[in-house]
Amino acid sequence: MSEKYKIHNPEGIYFVTVTVVYWIDLFERVEFKHNVVDTLKYYQKNKRLIIHAWCLMPSHQHLIISSQNGYNLSDFLRDFKKFTNREILRIMNTIHESRKEWLLKAFYMAGRNLKRITNFKIWQDGNQPKELITNYFIDQKLDYIHNNPVLVEIVDEPHHYLYSSARNYAGMKGLLDVDIIE
Repeated sequence: MSEKYKIHNPEGIYFVTVTVVYWIDLFERVEFKHNVVDTLKYYQKNKRLIIHAWCLMPSHQHLIISSQNGYNLSDFLRDFKKFTNREILRIMNTIHESRKEWLLKAFYMAGRNLKRITNFKIWQDGNQPKELITNYFIDQKLDYIHNNPVLVEIVDEPHHYLYSSARNYAGMKGLLDVDIIE
């Protein structure tokens, strides 16, 4: 992993974005969305991942995360991408995905020249972690994450979007448990 993409402060809170190769709108299918949500739940329960905010968009995911007891967030991001990559490919073979042939070709093209990829690559390299140090930066990233679905006209209000922590911040039950930043 490139040094510029490593998370150096194990006690920090980080804003990260993971993006599908070629910015493909993969997360139009509910099965793929729920795979990501279920994977995040697993890491919360079993790997001490703390999610402060999140939003799953059609082609990418934003997270504000930290960890308990020094769990390595760089390891989480690597393992999350690897596991969801494998699971999305498995799911694609069990559902009717009208774009399957096209998606597999794109994922093959993205990973074909990489030794660490066996066949298909769904996620872009890197995640550009940004440590959230100031209250201004935290507020800016929270606003950005929660308003992303509004800006692209998926919903009218942030808390109407099911695949986001905006619901938690509005006092509603969200799909994931969130450690709200106050």
